[in-house]
Amino acid sequence: MATSIQKEPGTGGSTGDWLQDRSLRAMIWSARRLPYSARIPAFGALARSAIAPLAGHYRRIEENLDYIFPDMADADRKDIARQSADNTGRVLIENYSSDELAARSARIEPAGDGLADLEAARKKGRTVILLSGHYGNYEAARGCLIARGYTVGGIYRPMKNPYFNAHYIETLQIPGGGPVFPTGRSGTKGFVDYLRGGGIAMLLNDIYIGKGEDLPFLGKPAMTSLSAAEMALKFDAALVPVFATRANNGLDFTVEVDAEIPHSDPRTMTLAYNAALETRVRENPGQWFWTHRRWKRKWNKGAGAAPDLHPAAQSTRQKSR
Repeated sequence: MATSIQKEPGTGGSTGDWLQDRSLRAMIWSARRLPYSARIPAFGALARSAIAPLAGHYRRIEENLDYIFPDMADADRKDIARQSADNTGRVLIENYSSDELAARSARIEPAGDGLADLEAARKKGRTVILLSGHYGNYEAARGCLIARGYTVGGIYRPMKNPYFNAHYIETLQIPGGGPVFPTGRSGTKGFVDYLRGGGIAMLLNDIYIGKGEDLPFLGKPAMTSLSAAEMALKFDAALVPVFATRANNGLDFTVEVDAEIPHSDPRTMTLAYNAALETRVRENPGQWFWTHRRWKRKWNKGAGAAPDLHPAAQSTRQKSR
């Protein structure tokens, strides 16, 4: 069974969006002419040496690293930045090679205490919310579990560039996967109905959410969504962290399924997820997407952002009060 992708209506895009999309399409098309084993490292190198510097990603990555690891040597910071850019490029082209990624993911033997929790939930027909993050390649974890008979759906945030989004959503299709819904009113309703019916879904819960709550992540306050934990409580769903860590060969992954997070309250449950992701990021910092502005502070209702913020914590509309 192919994954069902629920689409939001298109809103058009600018000439710049179109040109950006055409450039990316050309790079993806060229990369896909190569065998998989050459394609993945080649696109990682392209992202590391061309895309990241042209897009200004290195500045953002290094600001984030300086914020979290202020005592880190500059050479180490730059090395992690290059690794992160390389991994991001690999993830992009892996996800545009979904059939081949799914085939490799099917060979992974997952590990972790959460496997027993998953199996128990499946036998009961219980809803499961798998929590992952922009680390390693989350689609490898999803593909691994789908290959073992778990019909895993999800929800995705549409890309700002509508031309890119039109083909990006096709990368979410994995044979045997469950439906994937866009954020937004109609998509969220479909997603909730899917969970209510006992579905299994994967969510990435490690980006800035302005309507979230300030929770510590890697030692700094970060606006974090509590919605996954809230839904777990509402639907009596098992909340299970799962992560795919890239292997040293750059092509394969290990998949770890952590034990179910006990039901308590949304904040405590989300803190447990944050701690699980933190462990992976500290062990393999080059495998996390440091390009995200994870620690930016919420805009202060027109009064301006607080003064003297570290660049990683500044709002996109930073002003002095």
